[in-house]
Amino acid sequence: MVQLQYNNMKLVSFDINGQERLGAWIEDSIYDLNSCYMLFLMGTPQKDFGKTEQDVLIKMAEKANEDMPFRMIDFLKLGDQAMKRAEKLLHRISEIAGNLPSNAVFKVSDVKFKAPVSTPGKILCLAGNYAEHIKEGGRTFIGKEKMAPRVFMKPSTAVIGCGDKILLPKIGNKIDWEAELAVIIGKKGKYIKAENAYDYVAGYTVMNDVSERELIIEADREPNEWNRFFDWLNGKWMDTFAPMGPCMATKDEIKNPHDLGIRLKVNGNIKQDSNTGNMIFSIPELIEFISRIMTLEPGDIIATGTPEGTGHAIGQFLKDGDIVEVEIDGIGVLKNPVMNE
Repeated sequence: MVQLQYNNMKLVSFDINGQERLGAWIEDSIYDLNSCYMLFLMGTPQKDFGKTEQDVLIKMAEKANEDMPFRMIDFLKLGDQAMKRAEKLLHRISEIAGNLPSNAVFKVSDVKFKAPVSTPGKILCLAGNYAEHIKEGGRTFIGKEKMAPRVFMKPSTAVIGCGDKILLPKIGNKIDWEAELAVIIGKKGKYIKAENAYDYVAGYTVMNDVSERELIIEADREPNEWNRFFDWLNGKWMDTFAPMGPCMATKDEIKNPHDLGIRLKVNGNIKQDSNTGNMIFSIPELIEFISRIMTLEPGDIIATGTPEGTGHAIGQFLKDGDIVEVEIDGIGVLKNPVMNE
């Protein structure tokens, strides 16, 4: 009998035959939750679903899609009940895990990973949330009590998954890396208090906040503060500049998100090596601050900032053929090749 550790889960979005699916990653296998739930339903009394075999199958599929959606974003919208249902499901199938059909379980090596939330509604990023990163950029850390979280956004078109290519854009010049712990929101909320913040967290993933440090602008403009700021901001928005993955570790899986090693390598060489405990503003503080400005919704991403070790500080930038790996303890390794657009 295969024993599944179902209490804590790593959830993934993956691609099979062009369709996005939701899976549970356990050891070297990916369990398709929708397909597994369909198998569970097939063991229930058929009178609940219809009279003919076709009616039964249609009703079962409808219920499976309703109770255990095959896209992460729809799963998250169901809230805690979906997470509990998934845990119960993995427990129920543990007795037959070695005999599941080919459409219900896959080898990790056979699936194409997507970002855990492939089309997040909002990607909220933190600039300067590690003191040493502020200092390496030539700025002075004035102290937490004299600053507020510096939040900016990225478009969903920047999102790619583990294994996808980071594209160096034609108008790019100095493309940098930024390893970050990303929080995945699991419940809608506004004006959330810090002490209640974790009630709104579904889990965590790894993100690389890829950044253009010297955007090429054709127009001859005044080199003033506003133009420099928007060049910096626009340099965050480019396609493929928000790799995420490989999974979402549920919040029960990560006991303390402020004590995780975070590392980044380029071509095997360590560039960043820090700990999430070095954040200036904690995750509850960030959630409280952001939710005063906007409503947080299931599937939203909060990238919590990067530590020191970015390329800009040493004049090194990504180039065609590079391999970037970001690793966070308890979550996994996000690996992406780099190529010219």
